[in-house]
Amino acid sequence: MKRRHPLAIALVLLFALIPHKLPATEIASWEVGGHAKSLNLYREGDPAGLTENGFDSTNNLRLDLARSLGKEGRFEFAVEGQAHYFDADTLDMEPEDAGNRRLDLEKRGGENRRFSQRREIDRLNLSGSLQGFSWSIGRQAIGFGRIVLTSPLDIIAPFPPDALDTDVRPGIDALRLSRFIGRGGEIGAVAVFGRHKESNSYLVHGETNLAGVDLLFLGGLLRGREMLGSGFASQFLGMGIKGELATYHGKEVGEPGGDPRDDFVQAALEFDYRFAAGPLCALQYLHNGFGAKAPKDYPAILLTAPIQEGLGYLLGRHYLLASISHELHPLVTVGAFGIWNLLDNSFLLRPLARISLGDNLSLEAFWTINQGPSPREISSPVPVLVPRSEFGSGGDSGGILLKYFF
Repeated sequence: MKRRHPLAIALVLLFALIPHKLPATEIASWEVGGHAKSLNLYREGDPAGLTENGFDSTNNLRLDLARSLGKEGRFEFAVEGQAHYFDADTLDMEPEDAGNRRLDLEKRGGENRRFSQRREIDRLNLSGSLQGFSWSIGRQAIGFGRIVLTSPLDIIAPFPPDALDTDVRPGIDALRLSRFIGRGGEIGAVAVFGRHKESNSYLVHGETNLAGVDLLFLGGLLRGREMLGSGFASQFLGMGIKGELATYHGKEVGEPGGDPRDDFVQAALEFDYRFAAGPLCALQYLHNGFGAKAPKDYPAILLTAPIQEGLGYLLGRHYLLASISHELHPLVTVGAFGIWNLLDNSFLLRPLARISLGDNLSLEAFWTINQGPSPREISSPVPVLVPRSEFGSGGDSGGILLKYFF
């Protein structure tokens, strides 16, 4: 018998019940939007000579639809297609989002070749309010935390810290319930449904303001591991100050694909400031608790659960992250982003220029520099490359990102 997913059944029931209770005059028209994007990247070969110079192109087309259902309800739907070209035969290395999506609403084609395609439904949800509570069910976007560069509290499908395109957060299959309390306060609960029961997440969160300081709380069960987190955000002499901390009790520690240690902590402190001359700067220290203590252990960390689940992307223990942006002209913004691994003294630096080409049309040109000690070859008992730094193992790259929103 074909398995019926509880989330799908709930959505069907809601779609069947809600519209019939609403007069036709209360149902607003459709809201339509979307984007088209083209990322074209040139890659230099890595220092070890394992890869050569190459080129790849990723092109996305997205359509967003939304509709009000009376005064309280809302329906959202989005479909996205991606075409990817890689100039060498390669396996598709993009992991499935099994920890955040119960329903398989994705179709892939052309895998294991130079050209591949992917089509997916990225939004499919209903939301509304009832007796002071706000609720939403289905595939939706959920994010936690206030820190901009990389947030320890952003634990559900976070972006990599060096991501080029962060306009749209990936959708997850979830049920969310929240209630506003006082002035600026909120308390809520979220259930995120994964492909398997063991990958479900159950979290409670809260936010309030005390003496001008925003306080955040987050805790529960994240894909089988207990977690507890907190954070704050405030201002001092025109400078933004944010701090976040999340502690975890590891799962399947020591087993293949499990967590690297019994307990680990993710913590960050971020400062941002806009100078009178215009530049906006941000500086952050990050403690990456599941990271390796030595570069030789980076390959093992790559295979652990936090990396495989997308909970984190960096391999070391201590980092400095920084960004700067400045508007040279109403149509031209320049900036740079950097990550410095304090453990192995390697770094990533990306200068970038953003140019407005017209209404809702922009072009970003960038170059990513990776610097650090290159891998060392050990010939006994068999030849093997041992990493000596995180960013020294990859080659430089650059390209353009063209965006059009409608």
